[in-house]
Amino acid sequence: MKEIFIHSEYIKLDQFLKLADCISTGGMAKALLAEGQVSVNGEPEDRRGRKLYPGDRVNVVDCGEFTVSRES
Repeated sequence: MKEIFIHSEYIKLDQFLKLADCISTGGMAKALLAEGQVSVNGEPEDRRGRKLYPGDRVNVVDCGEFTVSRES
């Protein structure tokens, strides 16, 4: 599982997917989510604007598993 560090209270899922190098554009995020390729904390997720907080776990098919951490 890869740890992705954020510098704010939360990060939106589409921004997170870019930071984790799973996608390169917002349009790709929309398609990935529509295809059911992303889950957050074990539950399927299709909202690009979903707020992720430190401790959340994200699984992306063919990209990997990630955990959100806050940089101190």
